[in-house]
Amino acid sequence: MNFLAHIYLSGNNDLLKIGNFMADSIRGHSYDNYPTEIRKGILLHRAIDSFTDMHPIYRQSKHRLHDKYGHYSGVIMDILYDHFLAKNWKTYSDEKLEVYAERFYKLLTDNIELLTDKAKGMLPYMIGRNWLVSYASMEGLEMIMFQMDHRTKNRVAMHESIVELKQYYIEFEQEFTLFFEELRQHCREKLAEL
Repeated sequence: MNFLAHIYLSGNNDLLKIGNFMADSIRGHSYDNYPTEIRKGILLHRAIDSFTDMHPIYRQSKHRLHDKYGHYSGVIMDILYDHFLAKNWKTYSDEKLEVYAERFYKLLTDNIELLTDKAKGMLPYMIGRNWLVSYASMEGLEMIMFQMDHRTKNRVAMHESIVELKQYYIEFEQEFTLFFEELRQHCREKLAEL
């Protein structure tokens, strides 16, 4: 799962959203240096990643891309699954995606002092290119894949995966829908534990 899913799965808790958003740039137990709710967000992020990586439906989706994209097939699938969340946003939220994204960007800018340096560095690009809303369209997805190629120094031509994404679009979307229901339930249980 990529940014949109991680934020969405944090529910309505703003600090939890911040922790979940920046968790990838926090190593080991250094999350202990953050306020309780941010720590919970970081731990939720890790639980989401573990659940996702081991889930048979997600692995089935990823397997279609593995021969060509190797390790990066997971990165591509995370972005694609965010695409399906954004595309079908009305199924999961009563709030318009554009409004949701704008509120989240404001939350980050209002709490910039809480963010890691990596998150701070990414923020202008995220807001400027409106990543969370861009996920919803194939054009936005393609733009994000090109940006990922740039960030990974073109190790794998991720933008070329658009061909496979279109080829197996129906299968990917069906898999996402089934998987995401299970992930939502897992997150509800995890949040009750934290």
